[in-house]
Amino acid sequence: MVSLFAYCLGSFFLLVFLNFMYKINTLNPKEIRDLIRKGKWNQPTAGIAMGYAQANLVILPKKYAFDFLLFCQRNPKPCPLLEVLEPGKFRTKFLSRDADIRTDIPRYNIYRKGKLETTVNELRNIWMNDFVTFLLGCSFSFEEALLRAKIPVRHIEENKNVPMYISSIPCHPAGVFHGPMVVSMRPLPPEKIVPAVRITSRYASVHGAPVHIGSPSTIGIVNMKRPDFGDPVTIQKGEVPVFWACGVTPQAVVMKTKPDLCITHTPGHMFISDLLNEELALL
Repeated sequence: MVSLFAYCLGSFFLLVFLNFMYKINTLNPKEIRDLIRKGKWNQPTAGIAMGYAQANLVILPKKYAFDFLLFCQRNPKPCPLLEVLEPGKFRTKFLSRDADIRTDIPRYNIYRKGKLETTVNELRNIWMNDFVTFLLGCSFSFEEALLRAKIPVRHIEENKNVPMYISSIPCHPAGVFHGPMVVSMRPLPPEKIVPAVRITSRYASVHGAPVHIGSPSTIGIVNMKRPDFGDPVTIQKGEVPVFWACGVTPQAVVMKTKPDLCITHTPGHMFISDLLNEELALL
């Protein structure tokens, strides 16, 4: 009797969640940002607002801004810049016209001296006039093109956050910033790898082609079942892990270099822009 009740309750909540997911996928980016701003969506953003570009977030005090800008210039694969805001500004101009960086991302990580201090849902209470905001391309943007080509995206299939790993691939240092590249992983059947490389190569401003294929240990990944960020996903028999540079790299770099303060998105909880993914593709 108890197990039947638990099954029915679980089925009910699953139906409620699926219904909500259906509704959110009928909304445009502004409507989804409004939900986020009102605290009605604080989940990962993979698979929602399909067709629209998503972005990683890094906010730093002005004294670190030039060094980080140079770091992004030297490391365009993990840190492809889409927009930089002037000190104290929290309204985007290129990625959208009405977004508020302080409230329109589902969850924010606050790092002090390289340690994750807390995770919050908005930044209005701690915003400072010398904050410089960087928005970086996100691989969620090329997933729509993969799905159109019938290439599986496992974390979307399993309703999970994409698995991300701190690799042994070093980034090129700039000023105070240095550290390892973070990579996201999507397992693919061997026959889908070449099409996936060809498709994602068109999206250089959202990480582009993979940085590594197969053999995780070659890039310092010991346990695929324990990602450093995100969730583990199923790797089916015969599938090959394919790794892309990831916009969570700045968080690994911050943990290494320990600036006084850095605010980022929580991995997988991205800024949803009004820009179409195809506007970022190389035609």
